[in-house]
Amino acid sequence: METTTTAAATPTAGPACAACGAPGGQWSAALLMPLCPDCTRAGTGSPDRDPVRLGEVLPVTAAALRASGGLPRVPSPRTGSVMTCRYCGGRARWHRTAGDRWVAMEPGARPVAGVPRGRRWYIAGDGTAVHLRGAVPSDTCRVSHFDVCPGRAHAG
Repeated sequence: METTTTAAATPTAGPACAACGAPGGQWSAALLMPLCPDCTRAGTGSPDRDPVRLGEVLPVTAAALRASGGLPRVPSPRTGSVMTCRYCGGRARWHRTAGDRWVAMEPGARPVAGVPRGRRWYIAGDGTAVHLRGAVPSDTCRVSHFDVCPGRAHAG
């Protein structure tokens, strides 16, 4: 007696959806990923709609926020935030260091020749205060307020 088994034909589900992981995703040429029908409708409203480019959305959103007064003013990290010294009343600006600490920097640059080694700072383009190791005497550097504060010598 011969027994033959026939395999039931199971439809192949296709690749998994890139958004939700469900089987049966179909390649979306506009989004460059496989999506299931539910994610295609949810993400685009219709399967034939092209995606909106971020460069088109950001200027419009920023303009709408400015018009509504909802865009907060964020100080530039390059300039640091202003502080007033409790010892002398002088003003300086806080800058984050490369070691993730904060240092109060005196305003303005000074000639390297007049600042002792180890007390020289440089403010990088992103506002980070970095110790200036070697420098040519004609270069300039910044100085920490704590190194030159006239009130700290008498406090404590």
